[in-house]
Amino acid sequence: MGPALYSFMLLSSPFLLLFFHLTHSSVQPCHYDESSALLQFKGSFIINKSASIMYPCIYPKVESWQLETQSSCCSWAGVKCDHDSDHVIGLDLSTSCLYGSINSSSSLFRLVHLRMLNLANNHFNYSQIPSRIGSLSSLLYLNLSNSFFSGQIPFEISQLSQLSSLDLSGNYYSPFKQLLELKKPNFNSLVQNLTNLKQLDLTMVIISSPLPNVLANMSSLTSLSLPCCGLLGNFPTNIFQLPNLQLLELSYNPDLIGYLPNFYWSSPLKYLRVWSTGFFGEIPTSIGNLESLEYLNLRECNFSGLIPPSLGNLSKLTTLDLSDNSLIRGQLPSSFANLTQLTGLALSFINVSSETFPWLNENSKITQLYLRSNNLRGEIPPSLANWTQLTGLELSSNQLTGSIPLWLMNLTKLTQLSLASNKLQGPIPSSISELKNLQYLDLDSNNLSGTVDLNTLFMLKNLMYLRLSFNKLSVLTKTNSSASPPKLICLWLASCNLGQFPKFLQGQDELMYLDLAFNNIHGKIPQWFWKISTQTLLYLDLAHNFLTGFDHPPSVLPWSSLLALNMSSNRLSGSLPVPPFSTLLYTISDNSLSGEIPSLICKLSLLQVLDLTGNNLGGMIPRCLSNFSSSLLILKLGSNNFHGTIPQTWTSASKLRMIDLGQNKLHGQVPRSMARCALLESLDLGNNQIIDAFPSWLGALPELKILILRSNRFYGVIKSPKFNFTFPKLHIIDMSFNGFTGSLPSEFFQRLNAMKTVETEALLYMEAHMSYYLGGFDYMDNFEYSMTMTNKGLRTQYTKIIECFIAIDLSCNRFEGEIPDSIGTLKALHMLNLSNNIFTGHIPLSIENLTGLESLDLSQNKLSGEIPQQLVQLTFLAFLNVSYNNFTGFIPQGNQFDTFPRSSFEGNPGLCGNQLSRKCRGPTTSLPLPAPSNDDQKSVSSIEFGWKTVVMGYGCGTLIGVVIGHIVYTKHDWFVKNFGMRQQRR
Repeated sequence: MGPALYSFMLLSSPFLLLFFHLTHSSVQPCHYDESSALLQFKGSFIINKSASIMYPCIYPKVESWQLETQSSCCSWAGVKCDHDSDHVIGLDLSTSCLYGSINSSSSLFRLVHLRMLNLANNHFNYSQIPSRIGSLSSLLYLNLSNSFFSGQIPFEISQLSQLSSLDLSGNYYSPFKQLLELKKPNFNSLVQNLTNLKQLDLTMVIISSPLPNVLANMSSLTSLSLPCCGLLGNFPTNIFQLPNLQLLELSYNPDLIGYLPNFYWSSPLKYLRVWSTGFFGEIPTSIGNLESLEYLNLRECNFSGLIPPSLGNLSKLTTLDLSDNSLIRGQLPSSFANLTQLTGLALSFINVSSETFPWLNENSKITQLYLRSNNLRGEIPPSLANWTQLTGLELSSNQLTGSIPLWLMNLTKLTQLSLASNKLQGPIPSSISELKNLQYLDLDSNNLSGTVDLNTLFMLKNLMYLRLSFNKLSVLTKTNSSASPPKLICLWLASCNLGQFPKFLQGQDELMYLDLAFNNIHGKIPQWFWKISTQTLLYLDLAHNFLTGFDHPPSVLPWSSLLALNMSSNRLSGSLPVPPFSTLLYTISDNSLSGEIPSLICKLSLLQVLDLTGNNLGGMIPRCLSNFSSSLLILKLGSNNFHGTIPQTWTSASKLRMIDLGQNKLHGQVPRSMARCALLESLDLGNNQIIDAFPSWLGALPELKILILRSNRFYGVIKSPKFNFTFPKLHIIDMSFNGFTGSLPSEFFQRLNAMKTVETEALLYMEAHMSYYLGGFDYMDNFEYSMTMTNKGLRTQYTKIIECFIAIDLSCNRFEGEIPDSIGTLKALHMLNLSNNIFTGHIPLSIENLTGLESLDLSQNKLSGEIPQQLVQLTFLAFLNVSYNNFTGFIPQGNQFDTFPRSSFEGNPGLCGNQLSRKCRGPTTSLPLPAPSNDDQKSVSSIEFGWKTVVMGYGCGTLIGVVIGHIVYTKHDWFVKNFGMRQQRR
């Protein structure tokens, strides 16, 4: 439950107001059996001040319960008695440090006169809610929230027909582990008898079903909170018409579909939150009739159309969030000037554009403004200078130009300022130090230039978050001896021309994020660096520097909470450092590390990404990496010196999406246990010494998209695939430079169904999705797949692979016979390489069906006949090589064929055409083709004569033959700038 929602519930609940202050102003007698039950209940728990997860436990109420005062138990803290009958009717032990389990034999259930029971914010050790709770038939108020109850909610709660308030929210171990579920009974069974309910809160209870229609008949409801419940189906629109409903919270139910009706009735609704649901349609003009509305959050939905000006009628509105609805468009209505109570406005990630805000004036009460990723252009609007009460300003990810205006420094109440990802230029004004209340400053990813002296920024004593990365700045980190830098939580100084580790870091013991990547830091990592923020650091990025080693590193790096560590693309030598056992993401690729992988690496049981590519590591691959844990998604060990066989112990519990063992010295066979990796999408075993037949059994992997077997010693014929070995999702297969023989069965191509459908979707990259819990929130991030492959005559490294790229490379083997006509069924194919084999016969006419083909290499075979004129129709074809075959006749003319060079056709003495010295003037006489010499064979076989590093950008019919990107290294998304600051659904 969020703080705003909690406050609303607190202030609106008559029961909490009734029992909130349980005093003992007068001594009442106490029934002995009830006082005895209370003491027995106390004795079933231990007092643990860490038991509460919501609020700190300060006062264990039961400590005041003593045997000596048993006769006056009504005076005990948390106990409320009826003045007439002296029976215990109220028990409020919320946040009382209780730790232990409750079962149906608990003495609690002897308090049969209870009307109010509040056990919130304790720790009941994952016990189930006892079914005997149904015996407390007089209960009006029941609160078991945030108390580590687990399992099925008992049906007996539905028998508490007098209940007016029920709160079972917040019982979770982590955002990934919800503890309570409502299945048997289901939601409908639970509430159908609770007709007196006014408040219902099931936040984070696993429901996974539609909302029952009976809720629309519960006219007494004032508050309904169902976030993070996995709700399905259509939302009953009649719930909006409940006559007393003041709070409706449905957030984080992405499969819940609904729309906002026309509000033509009087409604007391004050709080409406449908953040991250499937709600869609236009925001109705009639929403302006909700005169009591104070909080409106429609974030991350599918709303469309214009922002209705009638929102200006909501005179009590204090918070408005329409962010992340990309279908909302138009200008900001001038009627917003009427929202005189508005203090928070969020319009991020929608298609609303405005360069000025004339509807705002100096009388505005707005203190938080979020206009991220809109279409704001030009300079920062000068009308913002009037907002002297502003505490938060977020204008990042727009197209703002010009310099940082000096009048911004007049907004002295600012605590948060974000201008990141714009086109701002010029220096950072030194007067920024006048913003004394500033806690968060983000100027990341602009064109800011000049020198920044951190002494100026460190005059901001409240500063906790500082981002200056990816500008054209030179940051001076030497601090004055008299200055005391603020205690930072997050520091991003990537690409800031640093020459050494900032010495002021030695005094930082609360850092959570530290990014020093893409600088000029040379030498060893100093010994003092291991001592900074050892308890708090979550993320550390030192990639792309000139680091050479480690000064007295510990056996395990010391940051006990670390989740992500990136030290890739340095000059590190020596043995592999072992990150803390808490680590989720570890990449130290492209260095000069040597030696074996330490055995301690096997203790990283939470690891999701391990990337050690591009080092000099050797020895055997540790067996533990194949059955590492149920968490590992990415395993990259390529381009090292590992030898021996591939571990045999791959398990069915594996969550691996990508395995890269390429460019090592591995031998033996492909372990059959890899067939258990049911989620595997990319497998690279290329450039090793593997001796095996074609592993057709990999075709049973239901998600496999990329299979790289190039440059090994695979042998034998490719048999017709069995029905269950069909490679259902294969997009890319590279079997080049092996010893495969025999003819290709027609079924080999017929079964590759994923290569038959031309994708017309948006350009997506092949990637693994990761999730992690950080700083109290759920985050999701992606790790793009990569590979190397020969394309268009170049050995190409793809740092990203477009989802719709389809490629087959069978070159440099000893395949023979005719090329099967079934190749023509692979209509989505972009690259086909059958060169350096012994194929005979003609070019199949079915190749004309490959209308998206961009690269075709049939060179160095024994193909004959004429080059089909129909190939001219392949208008996307950018590369063709049919050299050194037995082709005769005319070279087809027209379209791309007129652009292909001589090298595409040479070695076919029977060919004639403009590209060759032999012109076509009439019937030609085929001349015998001399066998290629060893030198010729070597020169053509070794066609990877150059390296090209690209981001894979085939247009799949949109950007034909175009490679998007340059010869650059691309950081993975989860290490770009700020490690998952793209906050996702909690």
